[in-house]
Amino acid sequence: MEITLQITMRDILHSDALESHIREKAAKLEKFYPHIMHCRIVVDLPHKHHHQGRLFNVRIDMTVPGGELVVNRVTNEDIYVAVRDAFQTAKRQLEDYGRRQRGDTKTHTPVLHGRITRLFRDEGYGFIETADGRELYFHRDNLAGHDFGQLSAGEEVQFLEDIGHEGYQAKRISTGKHHLPGSDT
Repeated sequence: MEITLQITMRDILHSDALESHIREKAAKLEKFYPHIMHCRIVVDLPHKHHHQGRLFNVRIDMTVPGGELVVNRVTNEDIYVAVRDAFQTAKRQLEDYGRRQRGDTKTHTPVLHGRITRLFRDEGYGFIETADGRELYFHRDNLAGHDFGQLSAGEEVQFLEDIGHEGYQAKRISTGKHHLPGSDT
């Protein structure tokens, strides 16, 4: 389905090149999200704030099934940059809208718990034993706000599991030291 496209240029001279550029950007949006019913693009050059230079405004109104998405007041001194930025914002809004329509939600990697089993201080890496008995490699660069030199074998840690070049490994490791009631630390 081809979208109904309306392009309005206010307070600027009409440019076939700019209109063609906008039509190309709108066609890419339609390929990305084919359910756009109507798309209105307004490009203007407001007369206020002369001391700031000429800032072009771009506004995009899109009618989609069940609603309307608006990209409002994307500005730049370069009209093509303003158009590009406005369409990038429109694409992000369509991505979010499509996710909401499908009922998709962003999933987060679960935080796992384990214990440091081995450390190789000179080489800057170590191994963590997971709760299910697997051993995961970690590098000193994957510590979240902790000094590698302060870690010790047997210390409990929290981490995210990720796939690396050599298989699964621990990322974003934190010690998460908390004072427990009745402990001496």
